Amino acid sequence: MITVTALHQSSSARFTGDANPYGGGDPYADYRTADFPFTQYANLADRQLGAGVIAANDEFFAQRENLLVPEPAEFDVADYGHKGKVMDGWETRRRRGVSGEHPWPTAEDHDWALVRLGAPGVIRGIVVDTAHFRGNYPQAVSIEGTSVPGSPSPEELLGEGVKWTTIVPRTAVGGHAANGFEVTVEQRFTHLRVKQHPDGGIARLRVYGEVVPDPEWLAVLGTFDVVALENGGRVEDASNLFYSPATNTIQPGRSRKMDDGWETRRRRDQGNDWIRYQLAARSQIRAIEIDTACLKGNSAGWASVSVKDGEQGDWTEILPRTRLQPDTNHRFVLPEPAVGTHARIDIFPDGGISRLRLFGSLTEQGAAGLAARHQELGG
Repeated sequence: MITVTALHQSSSARFTGDANPYGGGDPYADYRTADFPFTQYANLADRQLGAGVIAANDEFFAQRENLLVPEPAEFDVADYGHKGKVMDGWETRRRRGVSGEHPWPTAEDHDWALVRLGAPGVIRGIVVDTAHFRGNYPQAVSIEGTSVPGSPSPEELLGEGVKWTTIVPRTAVGGHAANGFEVTVEQRFTHLRVKQHPDGGIARLRVYGEVVPDPEWLAVLGTFDVVALENGGRVEDASNLFYSPATNTIQPGRSRKMDDGWETRRRRDQGNDWIRYQLAARSQIRAIEIDTACLKGNSAGWASVSVKDGEQGDWTEILPRTRLQPDTNHRFVLPEPAVGTHARIDIFPDGGISRLRLFGSLTEQGAAGLAARHQELGG
């Protein structure tokens, strides 16, 4: 039997009920949303990290894969197909009861989709976005998580013996709204099961949290990018996020367009911009890459990199202020390994970079700490 455990969920902004029928003009004009504090974390369900919607019981009107499209959902009032209105999301058919005497779906009826997170981790919050689903959104949603190693098939995930933990209990949601759920479960998850009760449509799913990598995998790799998001690095803070998020700088792969990096507004003072990172664990850094791909007239002019060892440590510059070229990947070999738990890149005076790579390996202390956390979180 599948074990289901319900855990505490903190309160957050809530939207319920139908939105008004589309009245023309900007379809987002009456969209309901709020500032959710957990969106400071990385989206663990990002396709760029390798996330995917691997199965759904029904996708009659709109495909399940739309849930993870990075751009906001679009709406074309005139777009109809042979099955009906074309919606940019995941939409199932209307459920019916068992007979004319009982035409309504039961309280237990629901549709589901299985989501593989791009990077396993601790979830801090989830947004179930019903943009443009005004009268055809689900009455309620619930979300469960599990941690299964390897690359399990949908049949394996739905089989007996898999433990599912309820991280969002069944909760009413609103149409044409960003429905946010804060999650306080200190557990590592690899997959989610999203349920909509009894049927309907969801435009987008965002799963915000902290990556918790497999320490055995990192140990086998030996040398790897110790600040990469997929390896457990994260952005702690940044001076400016005007055009794009700083988390872009530690995403996998090279930037393919300008907004896939980090770009700041133009400075009109004598200061400079910066990003501060927490590394996967205490590490020895031996090489650095600073990439300005796709930033041609707005790349940073110069950059320096510093590290510190421990929260109370002092910052030590390991790459002095160095001239950067537009749309170029810059590589630097350090004269000796630099040990630290945190890193910082300063750019001068403003502009942007697309990626930062810090290549190295975990120290004994770092590897032990990462293994202990992995075990504590049920990995």
